[in-house]
Formats: sequence, C-alpha cells, structure tokens
Amino acid sequence: MLSSDEKEEGSLSLKVEDVMIKEVITIDENASVKEAAEVMNKFEIGCLIAIREGKAIGIITERDLLKRVVAEARDTTKTKVKDVMSSPLVVVEPNMNLEEAVKLMFQMKIKKLPVVEGKRLVGLVSLTDIARFQPQMIKILKQLAMRQAAPKSMKKVIDYYVV
Repeated sequence: MLSSDEKEEGSLSLKVEDVMIKEVITIDENASVKEAAEVMNKFEIGCLIAIREGKAIGIITERDLLKRVVAEARDTTKTKVKDVMSSPLVVVEPNMNLEEAVKLMFQMKIKKLPVVEGKRLVGLVSLTDIARFQPQMIKILKQLAMRQAAPKSMKKVIDYYVV
C-alpha cells in the first residue's frame, strides 16, 4: 500500500504488467544444461523458464548453473534442466501490485518472478527491472532493506540501485 505521502504526491500504483518483459524464453525440462547455457548466451539473458508439456514448472538461472553444475563438475551434456532448476515455481499475476511483488521477492529470496495469467506464462519481472523502472520502488526497497537484511542474492542489485 502507498503511504498517504506517496498518494499526495500523485504517484500511481504500478502493477507487475507495467514492468514485466513479455518475451519470455523457455526451455524444455528434459533439455541438457549445455543447451540451456547456449540459449542463455544466444539471447544474452540470465534465466530460462523450464516447461513440461507447455506448462511453466521451474526456472533455471546462471546461479543454478554455477552452483549445481559447474561447482559440482557435472557433465553439461548429460545433466538435464529438470535436475538443477528451481522448482516449484513462485509466480505472480500481471495485475499484482508491484510493491507486493517486491515483498514476495524479499520473502522468498528470489530476484525473478514469472508472470502467469490463468495457467499461461505471459511475462517475467526481475528485481533489476523494477529497480531501474521506478523511483518509487527504490523507496520501497530502502524501507524493506532497513527493516530486514536483504537476502544475499539481492544485495548487489539493492546496493547498486538503492544506496
């Protein structure tokens, strides 16, 4: 919720759909992590949504590849996306208030939220997208960071955009 000061400033309540990217790149859960890394490199992105029979079921990030593949010296051609992806997927709806999405990210210690409408994947919103997009969100991030320590995975984004 916006404080009375923010309402008086005439700021509008932003929704996830106002910030999300709409072209989400996906990969089948049975693809190899080598294929996943190649797709991430091709599109210059940091994550892919893993799908099973067209339905989003997980997310694989650069961090997942580092921690669960590289650090464990796993064979990239034999390790499947489903073996290292984060699941179950934490998702939001397009009409969710952006502030609530940020709170959910803090609570779940994640930086990316797939956006679903019904059961259909319609977008992706990241903490970086939010921080870059709206000065009002910077205030909210500051307040959250003052109340509780920022999750380690979010610290870089918060330090860069919020300090």
